[in-house]
Amino acid sequence: MNSIVLGIDIGGTYLKIGRVENGLIVKQIYNSVDSKATEHEILSSLFEAIDGIINSDVTAIGIGVPAVVDPIKGIVYDVQNIPSWKEVALKDKVEQRYNLPVFLNNDANCFALGEKKFGKGKDYKNFIGLSIGTGIGMGIIINNSLYNGVLCGAGEVGMLPYKDGILEEYTSSFFFINNYNQTAEELSLSAARGEEKALKAYTEFGFHLGECIKAILYMYAPEVIILGGSISKSCDLFIESLELSLKTFAYQRQIKDLKIESSNQEGIAILGAASLCLQDL
Repeated sequence: MNSIVLGIDIGGTYLKIGRVENGLIVKQIYNSVDSKATEHEILSSLFEAIDGIINSDVTAIGIGVPAVVDPIKGIVYDVQNIPSWKEVALKDKVEQRYNLPVFLNNDANCFALGEKKFGKGKDYKNFIGLSIGTGIGMGIIINNSLYNGVLCGAGEVGMLPYKDGILEEYTSSFFFINNYNQTAEELSLSAARGEEKALKAYTEFGFHLGECIKAILYMYAPEVIILGGSISKSCDLFIESLELSLKTFAYQRQIKDLKIESSNQEGIAILGAASLCLQDL
């Protein structure tokens, strides 16, 4: 990984950019994103952030976006957490501004790819990267390769019907806001102080996430599931109820050796986005 590239992770509430040299993030920028902003306003914020980190040594730009993506045409469609991004020719816009090759993929795919190349996924042929934050996204590694599906849309587990809505409403930040009128971060701080309401919230969350993971197990039977995203940092608060929910999984022998781990690599989605460039270069 000798080329110098930019890796960009666009989330529903944040924008992270890293300059990657020899497989290491040597400089990083973190900006908030107003999910209700217009397409042009968000693009302007993206360009401003890139301007603050790019230099003449950068050879390409890789971008992970929380949406379905046409990686050939470079078009981003229907970004769930950024409503104004319905159909954005992101590759063309960034290439025209910086005169560099640009590579796109889904952000959860970039997380899984980053774990495969640099993190806890290095030793596994088949695993799932599950990113839990503003929404929930899933990246799939099969036989050591990233599985994209059509328009990089494989793994949209959050859109599956569940209870009175969809899984994402119960397995991401939406659960805490909709049911407890507080953010996941606020409740994690309260839980750390032993507050009963917050502990109950995370126990319920773990149960719902366990139901989500059961659906994943029935479909993919992975060796390991690696949790990432902001909420995964509170794994200790929900892992017990998550594991309890897995006791009703029909094929217990299948999951006897299943590992559920939390990512410990900072900037892993940035490294995954950077890897999009290096695979093609």
